[in-house]
Amino acid sequence: MNGKDLFNFGPVFGYFFRKHDPSRKTNFNLKTMHFINKLSMAMFLVCLLVMLFRYVL
Repeated sequence: MNGKDLFNFGPVFGYFFRKHDPSRKTNFNLKTMHFINKLSMAMFLVCLLVMLFRYVL
């Protein structure tokens, strides 16, 4: 793995902003799992911003 791959955020943004695929089968457990994943990633990014903000000030 080289340094370019470490900062490739394309898959992350694709995960948050992908379109609904009607051919994909979904159920409650899968929807809940994806919601929890999105929530945890968003909380992590907010935490990074808060830590950066506190470090700069």
